[in-house]
Amino acid sequence: MIKIKRIYEKVEKSDGYRVLVDRLWPRGVSKEKVNLDLWLKDIAPSTELRKWFEHDSKKWLRFQKKYTAEIAVNKEVFVELKKVVKENKNITLLYAAKDEIHNEAVIIRDLLK
Repeated sequence: MIKIKRIYEKVEKSDGYRVLVDRLWPRGVSKEKVNLDLWLKDIAPSTELRKWFEHDSKKWLRFQKKYTAEIAVNKEVFVELKKVVKENKNITLLYAAKDEIHNEAVIIRDLLK
């Protein structure tokens, strides 16, 4: 099972293997308390794409296409994540964005299905 969750939410046993998919470390989050198994920052959108998107829901469809294209070019890191998914029963993709619908974890989860 692949879940997505804000990194600011409470750690739960049901989270399973926890993977942060943001390029930047989330503000105000202690590395000791986050119970993170893997920080896969290279799967995150490029800095240019992230700055262009600015979490503007009006740009969501274009962002999805551009980000999916970035992942296709950077397939090694996606293959690494697929291996982690295969090796673990429960995976939680963690992100820091306030918007729970328009963020890279949603796209990654959908690509993994």
